[in-house]
Amino acid sequence: MPSPFPGMDPYLEEYWLDVHHRLIVYSCDALQHHLPAGLRARIEERVFVERQDGEARPIYPDVHVIESPIPGKPRRSVHGDILTAEPLVIQVSHEPISQGYIQIIDAGSGGQVVSLIEFLSPSNKVPGDGRKLYLRKREEAMAAGANVVEIDLTRSGDRILYIPPDRLPPSHRTTYQVCAWRAARPDRVEVYPVPLRERLPAIRVPLRENDPDGPLDLQALVDRCCEAGRYDETDYRIDPRPPLEASDASWAADLLKSKGLRP
Repeated sequence: MPSPFPGMDPYLEEYWLDVHHRLIVYSCDALQHHLPAGLRARIEERVFVERQDGEARPIYPDVHVIESPIPGKPRRSVHGDILTAEPLVIQVSHEPISQGYIQIIDAGSGGQVVSLIEFLSPSNKVPGDGRKLYLRKREEAMAAGANVVEIDLTRSGDRILYIPPDRLPPSHRTTYQVCAWRAARPDRVEVYPVPLRERLPAIRVPLRENDPDGPLDLQALVDRCCEAGRYDETDYRIDPRPPLEASDASWAADLLKSKGLRP
C-alpha cells in the first residue's frame, strides 16, 4: 500500500535491508536513462562481518534460530542439590553482510569511476567495520577524482556525511539529508535538506565536468519501494524505531489518525 507520509516513511527502517536493495536497483535503472553516451550505471557491493555490539543489528535478520527448553524437562543439577535454570539460547549469525552502492563509470576510458552514489545504512553510521569500510571507500573515490553523492534516509546512528552537522545552518539540519561533492569543485559541498514532513527532493547527480547532471527523484524511488515491497504488515499504531523527536512524533500521530491508521 502507499505510504501515509508525504516524504520518507520512518517506518521503512524496520525493513531497511530490503528497502536498501530496492533503492539501489531502482536508482541505477532511473539514472541509466539520463546518462550521456559513454557512461554506464553499475551496481557494486562491499562485504563485511558486523560486530555484535553495533546498534544497527536489529535492522538485519541476523538472528535465525531461537531454542527454548523442552516443556517439562527438569532443571539440570550442577553441584549437588543446586539446580540451575535453563537459559534461552539464541543462535546468531556471523555471516558476511553485503551492502550495495552505485558507480557511474566511463566505458570509453576502461571503466574509470565518474561518480559514487551511496544510500547510507545504519551499519555505516555506528562504530564498526561497516563504517570503516564506507569511509575508506569514500576517501578512495574522492582521491581518485570521482564525484560522491551520499543519501541518508535513516535516523539510526550518527550523521557521517562528508559535511559535518555543525557546519550547517539550522534550516539544513533536517531528519534526513543528502550531500554531493563534485571532484571539479572540491572546495564546495552541495547539501539538500530532507525534512520528515515534506516530499523527498529530486537531486542532481554530478557526472563528468562537461556533462549535464543526472536527475534522481528520491520520492519516486521511495514510492516505488512502498508499492513493490508490499510492507502492508506495518503497524502504524505503534511508534517507529528509533522513536521520532517529540514534535515530529506528535505530527506523525496526528497524520496517522487523520488517515485512519491510529485510533
